[in-house]
Amino acid sequence: MSGKTAGGETPVGGAGADGGSAGGGETTRGGRSADAVRILYCRCAYAQVVPADVKDAVLAGLAASGRSFEMVPDLCEMAARRDPHLAELARGGGTLRIAACWPRAVRGLFALADAPLPDAGVEILNMRTDSAATVLGAAFGVDPAAAPGAAP
Repeated sequence: MSGKTAGGETPVGGAGADGGSAGGGETTRGGRSADAVRILYCRCAYAQVVPADVKDAVLAGLAASGRSFEMVPDLCEMAARRDPHLAELARGGGTLRIAACWPRAVRGLFALADAPLPDAGVEILNMRTDSAATVLGAAFGVDPAAAPGAAP
């Protein structure tokens, strides 16, 4: 289940330049331990507020890691539609690490969709201000220099 989208496709070559066909995403269901770490990656396909080189490098690092993650095309668009998948993500259990933009904005998007994120167990990684290596390191819970896909 590594890096698949809602339709079950595996993103190839960065899931397209804009990530627009990724659908609502995929989550691991059933059998998840309470301490599981879930990684959610926002492609920021519409607002384009995340630098392209950072989001491309983060996506490549996630894909190369072999770890399970979920890619969504745009959290802003999902929140505007009040996509029910946001509620599933918010109540999914374990730790949720979200690679997106400003933490306050991400929390606000989930709240807008009537799916507020819990205070505990959620880490929002800011691809707008941090390097890809920093985001990948935080996503995997390791030193940024040791993260898969980190630049030497």
